[in-house]
Amino acid sequence: MAGLKDIRNRITSVKSTRQITSAMKMVSAAKLKKAQDRVIQIRPYATKLKEVLTEVSSSLDKNHAGIFNENRKTENVLIVLMASNRGLCGAFNSNICKKSIQHIKDNYSALAENNKVKFYCIGKKAVDFIKKTEFEIIDTGNEIFDDLKFANTNIIAGKLMKHFKDKTFDKIDIVYNSFKNAAVHDQKVETFLPMSLEIEERANPSEYIFEPGVDKIIEEMIPKSLKIQLFRSILDSNAAEHGARMTAMHQATDNASELIKDLTLMYNKARQAAITSEILEITSGAEALKG
Repeated sequence: MAGLKDIRNRITSVKSTRQITSAMKMVSAAKLKKAQDRVIQIRPYATKLKEVLTEVSSSLDKNHAGIFNENRKTENVLIVLMASNRGLCGAFNSNICKKSIQHIKDNYSALAENNKVKFYCIGKKAVDFIKKTEFEIIDTGNEIFDDLKFANTNIIAGKLMKHFKDKTFDKIDIVYNSFKNAAVHDQKVETFLPMSLEIEERANPSEYIFEPGVDKIIEEMIPKSLKIQLFRSILDSNAAEHGARMTAMHQATDNASELIKDLTLMYNKARQAAITSEILEITSGAEALKG
């Protein structure tokens, strides 16, 4: 059994760790509330914008092809992988990174063998993971989480749209954690480009007069919709990160409390054993003196 001093030192160390994890849990909870509010606020706007785009697109011909909805042969693929800049959030980063690799194996294995699949990493943990693989990273956006604003995400969205417009990549997919609640987040894969207009045939199509014209409106709305889609995905990932970290720190705090209980019990047993040993020694000495 370990000595009393060693057990006391370990109890002190675990208590110190518990204070840290408890503080990190509270900080993550505060950040989660703000991040969750932003996600909840943008989702109705993103959904409505998509509905409007679908409604306007219903007036187009089925074969209409714009810059960002052009379906062409997939020869080069870009994966936008969203993780976090920091750890201590459980399996948040490892799960989404593994999801991106599995997505490539399931859909682009032949292209990957010819080095036709590349990564755009958002988050230092994504960069660290992909660097250990055979895939190439063309760019990073780690600084986005330092100042998470729509204007800043527009820079990334603009780069992605330029890559597609210049035909550097024929398809761009986003892999991210979608926020559901503090304890649950889903790994999602969405096609960013080409964008599907979801043109529908209707028996009684809505009759609108478009000014300056349907094509012009579509050209203006698609880039905006793409920017909103990317911003929503980053907000989702950010909220999921704080939720995962809060959950992980909560579990760590509980585990530390359990460990302290076990160590305290061990300490009491060791102290009782030491006291009993001393009593036996005193008793034995006294008996020896009597003899």
